[in-house]
Amino acid sequence: MISKNELKYIQSFAHKKQWAQESVFIVEGPKLVEELLDSDWELEAVYCIEPWLKQWSQPMPHVTIVSEQELERISLLQQPNQVLAIVKKKQYNAPLTFKGNLTLVLDGIQDPGNLGTIIRTFDWFGGKQIIVTEDTAGLFNPKVIQSTMGSFLRVRVEVVHDIPSLLKSQDLPVYGAILKGSSIYQTTFKQEGFLIIGNESKGIREDLISLIDHAIAIPQFGGAESLNAAVATGILLSHWKGQ
Repeated sequence: MISKNELKYIQSFAHKKQWAQESVFIVEGPKLVEELLDSDWELEAVYCIEPWLKQWSQPMPHVTIVSEQELERISLLQQPNQVLAIVKKKQYNAPLTFKGNLTLVLDGIQDPGNLGTIIRTFDWFGGKQIIVTEDTAGLFNPKVIQSTMGSFLRVRVEVVHDIPSLLKSQDLPVYGAILKGSSIYQTTFKQEGFLIIGNESKGIREDLISLIDHAIAIPQFGGAESLNAAVATGILLSHWKGQ
């Protein structure tokens, strides 16, 4: 049974102030929690209905069995899904390694669903690290975590306060997706460097545009006004990986 204090605490993660400042975050659903249990991320507490717990053969740390009604009260989802976990945010001790990697740079991506889908797509294509501006949606927003479908466990996402200085310090190519760029079908991608994706409506900001070595674009063949940022990222990554 869950206490009133626990209930109030978990419900507070619906607000940015809580998930941004706390050292923990919320993960929901069997798939994500089971992936977490098989990872090196540390779980602080697990709240689940009894049928789900009986399906799990390994010892369960810090578990509380709740009723479906209690799970519904603490869940941040429209349709609660068997289990909710409180997870400690991971602290990476090793520095990011840019040489030999394609690093995705997200400049002001605002929509949590877009960010989560981009992380998931980058994971699909084997990407390992993403750097984001301070005004990009927060990784530990519950909507972002759910949208990654577990890919946040494999893709490191770091906020970098001065991305222009970082790009200048690395002797690596910088690709940027802009409307008037060269067709991706006429661009040869190197297997290391930076790929900048801009804000959904404003694009890439000026201080980053000036650092782009290769301005690239996805050619338009139909009448759509624009592409969703996550969809565009997927197309770019597919072309990069295909080479």
